[in-house]
Amino acid sequence: MKKRVAPVLIVICLILAVVITGGISLFITYRAPTRKMADLDSYYGLKEKGQAAFVINDVVSDAPGIYRDGEVYMPYASVQKLLDTNFYWDDRNQQMLLTLADGIRTIAPGDTAYATDTGAPALIGENGIYYLAVNYIQKFTDMDCDTYTDPVRAVIRTRWTDLKQVTVTKETAVRLKGGIKSKVLKKLKTGDSLTFLEALDNWTKVSTAEGFIGYVEKKSISGEESAPLRAENRSLYYPSILKDYKINLAWQQITTPDANASFPDIIANTSGLTTISPTWFKLADNEGTVSSIASKEYVDQAHGRGIEVWGLIDNFNKEVSTEELLADSAKRAGIIDQLLSIAAECGLDGINVDFEQLSEGSIPHFLQFLRELTIRAHENNLVVSVDNPVPQDYNMYYKRGTQGKIVDYVIIMGYDEHYSGSEQAGSVASLPFVEKGVKRTLEEVPAAKVINAIPFYTRVWTETFGQDMPSSEVLGMDGTDRYIEEHQMSREWDSKLGQNVAISEDDTARYTIWIEDEQSIEEKMKVIQNYGLAGVAEWRIGLERSTVWDIINRYNS
Repeated sequence: MKKRVAPVLIVICLILAVVITGGISLFITYRAPTRKMADLDSYYGLKEKGQAAFVINDVVSDAPGIYRDGEVYMPYASVQKLLDTNFYWDDRNQQMLLTLADGIRTIAPGDTAYATDTGAPALIGENGIYYLAVNYIQKFTDMDCDTYTDPVRAVIRTRWTDLKQVTVTKETAVRLKGGIKSKVLKKLKTGDSLTFLEALDNWTKVSTAEGFIGYVEKKSISGEESAPLRAENRSLYYPSILKDYKINLAWQQITTPDANASFPDIIANTSGLTTISPTWFKLADNEGTVSSIASKEYVDQAHGRGIEVWGLIDNFNKEVSTEELLADSAKRAGIIDQLLSIAAECGLDGINVDFEQLSEGSIPHFLQFLRELTIRAHENNLVVSVDNPVPQDYNMYYKRGTQGKIVDYVIIMGYDEHYSGSEQAGSVASLPFVEKGVKRTLEEVPAAKVINAIPFYTRVWTETFGQDMPSSEVLGMDGTDRYIEEHQMSREWDSKLGQNVAISEDDTARYTIWIEDEQSIEEKMKVIQNYGLAGVAEWRIGLERSTVWDIINRYNS
């Protein structure tokens, strides 16, 4: 009987051993990191042979390019959207324009007159799409670019501020997702440097120099530290005409030739003005005609008082399509010719471009207009400045950074926080609104080229009971004081908004004024001084009290 039991026990033990071994094996397999490599073509969104991927500032572009004759080509639409370049596609004439400080290069598709170092054409066209060689782009653009194969890709960086890095402390891998079962993008060795992107609980999102963006176990890397800072290549900027003093520019609204005679009276009680910008020029029609009420006598009077004149051109004619007009190379040139001719006749010192409510589609044409205008203006020693709305999430397509590399001064129109037609009553220019606009502009444009404009006006808001929308009317400083006195309103300082606020009610409505006065102007001037801006502008002269000029000068010297 004992002899029969022994074999049974042996069999049971063997079965248990197999089960335990299998369980341990399954457990080890479950816990072991996968070594499976990710499908890189799929990762980069490459669906066809001959395509090329782009990784720009640690983001994989969803628009692939092409690989031809050993060169990586990027679609022009991606160049225009993702890079800060001086390339512009002239659709009317089917050619690429490269506008440099010393002139304009005209590049035809397939023409090797402008080529890469390998002799391949800088520009090619396939199936109605135009592509620029990234190595040619790099020659004229402030960017780092490295190309790789298997799969073909270009890794591009155009931003270097606030970058952080980590170092691999033991062999590991970058994975598609956070988790040891996620497929591998790239194996890493001790000492490898990675760009830090985001910290999770046990994993860290990183980017490798070769353009792999994924996740690495936190225990396998060092803590993050600042990456070496790479300075901007300022040689790619257009040469600038920058003044060696703080700008104090006042806009004067002039709508008729006779109004030019008001110049002596309107500046009589001012002090510290360096520049005046009369609203003289308008886009009159869709052919590019510039209407002008410029006056040489006005300019001579300003020069006699040591004040420069920067004539303003606007696009406020609703019958004119700014986008269509600026898309035409001949019409752009015509506008510039007219402005420079008048500037020479009158002795102007600069041109102020005030094109407002620009659509996203018009921006490439607008930037090309600024390039062409600036080159021509600088030949005549004219300053070029451009007015921009306060940066908001919905208008970041204005490309202020590109503007700042072209023109001499970028002016923030630091007002219209609330405006005619706003759904809610509110300040024209509260202190947080102004400061946020300055800070966001400085993320793109150097302080030495930024001027912040302040309002000399405010709005009295009427919120009629039973109606959804408020109404408002514009008042200057003295007009505001008269309104407050007539309606027996009291002022109360709001330190958060940096303004006095006056409120009253009657049986029909509530009346509110966020007041622009000496106190509010001083708070805004502190912002301008604290951020080291190039100066201040004011909309508009004639609405102020003479007492504000001493305050402005105190902070703008």
